[in-house]
Amino acid sequence: MPELPEVEALAAYLRERAVGRAITRIDVAAIGVLKTYDPSPMSLHGSMITGATRHGKFLDIDVDGIHLITHLARAGWLHYREKLPAAPPKPGRGPIALRVHLDDESGFDLTEAGTKKSLAVYLVRDPNEVPGVARLGPDALAVTEEEFAERIRSHRGQIKGVLTDQTVIAGIGNAYSDEILHVAKMSPFALAYRLSDADVTRLYGALRSVETDAVERSIGQGSATLKAEKRSGLRVHARTGLPCPVCGDLVREVSFADRSLQYCPTCQTGGKPLADRRMSKLIR
Repeated sequence: MPELPEVEALAAYLRERAVGRAITRIDVAAIGVLKTYDPSPMSLHGSMITGATRHGKFLDIDVDGIHLITHLARAGWLHYREKLPAAPPKPGRGPIALRVHLDDESGFDLTEAGTKKSLAVYLVRDPNEVPGVARLGPDALAVTEEEFAERIRSHRGQIKGVLTDQTVIAGIGNAYSDEILHVAKMSPFALAYRLSDADVTRLYGALRSVETDAVERSIGQGSATLKAEKRSGLRVHARTGLPCPVCGDLVREVSFADRSLQYCPTCQTGGKPLADRRMSKLIR
């Protein structure tokens, strides 16, 4: 799933390539991705792209005051092309959900791999008309340590889930929460409300360093290379069975119904492996 650093980089890429260009046509290949219907995509034909930013993990493209906002979900992506084909994509076939043509024949596709389609596109006059944007907590790159401590400790859940709750802190997803917890040397199962002052300070510092470093590595990358850049910088996430780059212990995994987390026992849990619920059920 694209998270804060990748969405920030996509916004920067669009500011460089697309801002100042007029939209000549929008092709909707998967009608289900549209979550709003007024204004319509056709109403943007001839309008100028005037900005690109993000709200948490939502990408916001400003088109003369109308915001084309997308959440790329787990398997979505933005592919920018210097020359788009003139023929519209065939509805219901392939990964393309929506295509935006610009006046220099370039443009971009919003795509989603797999059969489960969760990518969402909103056309609104105010970003807060998007329910997910309106519910966002403070941005991970803007939250102060004091506000971070207050918001984290107000929840009784495990810290992994609290970090990825977008209403608590916006922008952190499954991958970078694993990375933050590894840098902070903290178990993903630690209870948020029980964290000490020292724990919170260490966790906040890890958040700042992980997210800032990832943004710095991502900015300037083209949309075609961002995913590889993300993978190259990960320490534990998606590295099950590989050695931890800090201590050399093997990275372990805990699996859930639709996701998993990765961690280093030596760095994070005092050498004790966490129970993998999926394996525990098989053993019974």
